[in-house]
Amino acid sequence: MKPAPFKYLRPRSLEEALALVAEHGSDAKPLAGGQSLIPAMNFRLATPAVLVDLNMIDELAYIAIDGDLRIGAMTRQRAVERSPLVARLAPLLAEAMPSIAHPAIRNRGTIGGSLAHADPAAELPAVMLALDATMVVRTAARHRSIAAAEFFTGLFATAMEPGELLTEIRIPAGTERSGFAFGEISRRHGDFALAGVAASVSLDEKGRCADARIALLSVADRAVLAVAARGALRGELPTDQVARVAATAAADEIDPPGDIHASAKYRRQLVSVLTRRVLETAFARATSA
Repeated sequence: MKPAPFKYLRPRSLEEALALVAEHGSDAKPLAGGQSLIPAMNFRLATPAVLVDLNMIDELAYIAIDGDLRIGAMTRQRAVERSPLVARLAPLLAEAMPSIAHPAIRNRGTIGGSLAHADPAAELPAVMLALDATMVVRTAARHRSIAAAEFFTGLFATAMEPGELLTEIRIPAGTERSGFAFGEISRRHGDFALAGVAASVSLDEKGRCADARIALLSVADRAVLAVAARGALRGELPTDQVARVAATAAADEIDPPGDIHASAKYRRQLVSVLTRRVLETAFARATSA
């Protein structure tokens, strides 16, 4: 199929892009990597009147450190995957990147585009929840920061308002005694996951779990944090038994959908198994840090 007619605009700077988005309001749709938007337009699931192409805006493509790890929204996923800085400062993100689709998709897809698209089966929203990342969004007049836990509001929905663009992702630096892990199950590598888990844990000076963030994907209308599992881990020694208790808590607190690919019961079982696995790996990495 072919997309519905639309007006195509190609700004050369962030300021120009923000002005165009403000001018056209809800009629405008930003184009980043286009790996989700273009197929949706071809099937006429998305019919924007105006397409604002961000690909000429080099100032939104960067990986830097300024206290936090800062990643520009137009940074290609492949660049994030290969970045030594990301591998050192946000190893959970680096570990999750190869699970996203295929290299050809990651070569074009952007980190900001995936987050703004907010697909509940995508890896990056869950990873950002586990890392307690912050999304920086801008309009022509102002900018604001939105915590990942508040950014994803529903099915393909975010807290961004009309006229706003996601411009940067900030990831806080991890502590010394911290560990991470990512895992997902899909029918074939590169397919959307039937369920997935991203976890980040930190230990106190006594070796007990000081905090944990366990994010689940493909089990709700958005990426979600396993709150009960987090509570089950705090103050506990990082043992396999504690990981199993938290895994059971994570599975019990969700109400996943069922479809032709997996039943709700099967997805709940996947969450239990994956949570136990990623926590055991995260604990091992934290204790050896």
